[in-house]
Amino acid sequence: MVLVIGTGGAGLRAAIELAEAGVDVLAVGKRPRDDAHTVLAAGGINAALGTMDPEDSWQQHAADTLKESYLLADARTVELVTRGAARGIDDLERYGMQFARESDGRISQRYFGAHSFRRTAFAGDYTGLEIQRTLVRRAEQLGVPVLDGVYITRLLVHDGAVFGAYGFDLTDGTRHLIHADAVILAAGGHTRIWRRTSSRRDENTGDSFRLAVEAGARLRDPELVQFHPSGLIAPENAAGTLVSEAARGEGGILRNASGDRFMTRYDPDRMELSTRDRVALASYTEIQEGRGTPGGGVWLDVTHLPRQTVMTRLPRVYQQLMELQMLDITREPIEIAPTAHYSMGGVLVRPDDHGTDVRGLYAIGEAASGLHGANRLGGNSLIELLVLGRITGQAAAAHALSLTAQFRSAAAVARARREIDDLLTADGPENVRALQRALRTTMTEHAGVVRDEEGLRAGLAELDEIEERMGSVGVHPDIAGYQDLAHAFDLKSAVLAARATLEAALERRETRGCHNRSDYPDPDPALRVNLVWSPADGITRESVPDIPEEISALMREVSTRGKLVE
Repeated sequence: MVLVIGTGGAGLRAAIELAEAGVDVLAVGKRPRDDAHTVLAAGGINAALGTMDPEDSWQQHAADTLKESYLLADARTVELVTRGAARGIDDLERYGMQFARESDGRISQRYFGAHSFRRTAFAGDYTGLEIQRTLVRRAEQLGVPVLDGVYITRLLVHDGAVFGAYGFDLTDGTRHLIHADAVILAAGGHTRIWRRTSSRRDENTGDSFRLAVEAGARLRDPELVQFHPSGLIAPENAAGTLVSEAARGEGGILRNASGDRFMTRYDPDRMELSTRDRVALASYTEIQEGRGTPGGGVWLDVTHLPRQTVMTRLPRVYQQLMELQMLDITREPIEIAPTAHYSMGGVLVRPDDHGTDVRGLYAIGEAASGLHGANRLGGNSLIELLVLGRITGQAAAAHALSLTAQFRSAAAVARARREIDDLLTADGPENVRALQRALRTTMTEHAGVVRDEEGLRAGLAELDEIEERMGSVGVHPDIAGYQDLAHAFDLKSAVLAARATLEAALERRETRGCHNRSDYPDPDPALRVNLVWSPADGITRESVPDIPEEISALMREVSTRGKLVE
C-alpha cells in the first residue's frame, strides 16, 4: 500500500495514478479535499499545445522556465514537466475537465508573463478550483479512500526506509497508525511562516519540510520564496489574501501615500506590468522609506476605470473587497502590501522519480524543489502537479511492488506516540499561537522581500529564543477539537522551516530572482548553485546540472509589451 500525504492537486493525481495501476493507496489530508490549497490557483496551467501558436514546443517551454529560474532550476526536472505537459492536459480532459475553448473547439491558450508563446490553458479565473474538482471526482470514481481532517505528525522510518506514518484526527484526537510500503509527501510549502501570506491559516506551515527532514531527507534552496506584490492588509484574519493581478492587468495603478505613481521610478517601461519580484520590491521600498499608507502598504487604484469594466473584467476582485472590507473599488483604492506566496525551494528529490534520501519516500508539488529555481514561471505550478504526480505515482508503485518484505520498528512507533502524549500533557505558560505570531513577525522583519546579513543574524537569534520558549508551551484541546495540538505541530514545522530559510538566505550572499540581498545587490556566478540544508550538516553547495544545448539555444528575452508579467 502507498500512503499519500496531502489531498491537493499533486496528492490526488499521484493517488489516481496508483489506483489506475491497481495498487492500494490511501490519501490523507488535514483540510477537506474539496478545499485544498490548489483551489486558490486562478490563472491557468501551462502546456505547449500549440492551439494558438503552432510554433510553440516543449523545448521552448523548457527554455523559458530555465531562464526565468535565474539558472537554478534542474534541467532534467524541467524537461520532464515540459515534455509531459500535453499529456497532463489530456489526462484532465480524460477525467472530464472543461477548459475554455475557441469557437472551433480548440483549447484556448493565453499569454502569461515571460512565456514566448500563448501556452496557458484555463477555466475562467478558477482554473485551480476546476482542476481540484476534476481530480476529486476521478478519485471517487476509482474508489480511492481519502481521509479528511487527519494530521500526520511523523513519518515512520527504520534503517533508512519509510514504513508508514503516525497522526491524529483533528476532531476527536483518534490516533492513526498507517503502515505503508511507500509514502508520497504532497503537503505543500512553508509560506505560512510569514505574517502576510496568500496561504490560509492551516496551510503551507512547513509540514512537508519537517516530516521529510526528521525522516532523514534534506531541503534544497528553502530561501527561495516568491512574494506576490498584492496582498490585502486588512482585515487581520485575511491579511495576505491575494488581489488578482488582473487588477493591474486591466490598468490598475500603484500609488504611495502621497498619491504618486511610484512604478515610474522602478520600471518606467512596464510600470504596473513589471515582474512580480520587481513590483514587490518597489512596493517594499516605498513602504520602508516612509512613503507607505497608514496601514503599512501602498494603494492599488482602479477608480479611474469605467465601472462597467470593473464589474465585467474584475468581478471577483470587486466581490472580494465588498465581502472582506465593505470597500467599493470603483470609488476607493485598495490597500495592499507584498505577501509570501510560493515556496520554490523544498525537499531535495531526484528528478526522474522525485525520490528522496529515504528509501520509499517521495515528494511532489510545493513540498519539493527542482522546477522553479529562483523564480517561478506563471502557470507552471499547476502543470507540475499533473506531470510529477503521474511520474511519482508510477515510481512509488514500482517501489511498493518490488518489496518482498518490510521491516518495521516498534521504537519508531513508540517515539511518534510519545511525541503526541508529551504535547497533550504539556501545561506550561507559553501560548502556542503567541509563539506562532512571534515567528511570523521575525520572518517578516528579517527574511522578507529584502534581506541583509545583520537582519538575518538577528532573525536567527530571535528564533533561538522562540525555540527555547517552545519548551514551556501549554496545549489544551477542547470540545471544539484538537486544533491546539495541530497548532503545536504547525509551530514545530514552522521553526524548522524558518531555520532552514534563514541559514540558507545568510549563505546566499547575492541577489538572484526572488532573493534580494541589499548588502549583495548583484548576482554572484559562484553562487549559481543549489543550497542544500539539513540539521546535521547545515548548508552544503551542490552544482546545478548543465542545460542541454538544444534548450539553451532557445533561451531569450521575451517581449513583455502589453502583457502582465508573473
